[in-house]
Amino acid sequence: MPQSPSSSKPRCIVVGAGIGGLTTAALLARRGYDVLTLDQAIVPGGCASTFQRRGFTFDVGATQVAGLEPGGIHHRIFQELEIELPEATPCDPACAVFLPGETEPISVWRNPDKWRQERQQQFPGSEPFWQLMNALFEASWRFQGRDPVLPPRDLWDLWQLVQALRPDTLITVPFTLMTVWDALRLMGVGSDRRLKTFLDMQLKLYSQVDTTETALLYAATALGVSQEPQGLYHLQGSMQVLSDRLVSSLERDRGKLLMRHSVEQIETKNGQVTGVRIRNVKTGETWSEPADRVIANVTIHNLVQLLRSDDLATKIYVNGYRQRLKQVPSPSGAFVVYLGVEQATIPENCPPHLQFMYDYDGPIGENNSLFVSVSHPGDGRAPDGKATIIASSFVDTEQWQNEDNYEALKKQFTEDAIAKLGKYFDLSPDRIIHVEAATPRTFANYTARDRGIVGGMGQRLSTFGPFGFANRTPIGNLWLVGDSTHPGEGTAGVSYSALTVVRQMEALPPKL
Repeated sequence: MPQSPSSSKPRCIVVGAGIGGLTTAALLARRGYDVLTLDQAIVPGGCASTFQRRGFTFDVGATQVAGLEPGGIHHRIFQELEIELPEATPCDPACAVFLPGETEPISVWRNPDKWRQERQQQFPGSEPFWQLMNALFEASWRFQGRDPVLPPRDLWDLWQLVQALRPDTLITVPFTLMTVWDALRLMGVGSDRRLKTFLDMQLKLYSQVDTTETALLYAATALGVSQEPQGLYHLQGSMQVLSDRLVSSLERDRGKLLMRHSVEQIETKNGQVTGVRIRNVKTGETWSEPADRVIANVTIHNLVQLLRSDDLATKIYVNGYRQRLKQVPSPSGAFVVYLGVEQATIPENCPPHLQFMYDYDGPIGENNSLFVSVSHPGDGRAPDGKATIIASSFVDTEQWQNEDNYEALKKQFTEDAIAKLGKYFDLSPDRIIHVEAATPRTFANYTARDRGIVGGMGQRLSTFGPFGFANRTPIGNLWLVGDSTHPGEGTAGVSYSALTVVRQMEALPPKL
């Protein structure tokens, strides 16, 4: 059983070693807290980890990073931790999007002027819509840069929010309760099927829902972050480098990480956290570990499961979460195909990220749309002369729960995805070296996420920003980090949630 080093600050247990959990743990350890981090998996990183097969390195889920630029969230955090940012290449274009039946992509260029020319050519008459989105993005980005706490849950949180408000924020107020679809109609381009489909495809990656449901202010940020001076990046080596550097920082500052240790229960008394119940996955040994503060890097659904307790106050709070979850659709899962191929499979000048949709009348997901990441020579993901292709699609988690047809469904989805990818890549059998697929059940098994859900709650008007799930839970000294509180923004979003939690904890009196 782990022993606590001496510390003048409260003892913290972090549940889950995804990027959100590791970032929280590393920041707390850097600030002198006694930190223990626990995860049931073999390697840290959660959905931003990797695995190796036959010389190939595959990113499990997340394949690109935002926030590495000066002032970006990863840049800020790595500076505080005094560790080097990983080597990375800007994605330009951030994504090449192929609409149904089209052979030339819509390229989301990093250069704002180049992107403006592209969209004017692709979507004539839509520039007023894009100018609105840009204005909202700039205002929202300045607001976000002042570190507001959303949604606020006490007076300190509210003060952080008030301090972030400025006259330049007021432009967003009339649009707070609008969806992207509302804006398209307002700007007279609601009948442009190509534009709406393009936006549906992009927004599904970030907000989990399409233009008719995505909150406009959230969409403005999600769609605008691809351009300079921000941007998306392709990491050298793999996504695992983020986890590795955070672990090194954590351990340098005397924090402890235990892999293959699952948290079975977050223990509470009188509505206040007291510790966690731990199980050693390898030996089966269980014990309770006391904690002054607990940070849960889990989904909101997992948090509810971990808070099973006879404590009346806890039961009341958990019931509140359950009622809230009943009011919103469950997040999606993901089906992912990992291919190790000959380099000759990849077209010349292939962008690192592509998105395909095959039928206008089909869903955004379920293999009718695929988000594809492609390795480049020398980026550390494949041996010389080889390459990796990772194709993912959002799916309904429920269809993967039936044991009787699971393997047949997995085989069908794999073959269908490869056939569709073969329309762009030369996927003749002699060029495919390795094939592997992951389903929601795979993600549930390796990341312990409830039903394998990914990406967080859909960013509808009822769940985005000021109306979303808070980092600060109603249970005393229990915080939530990850994509339940900052959905759809990948490692940047969960890192921002981690920084928010650390700031909230630092503002508390020492004994709380």
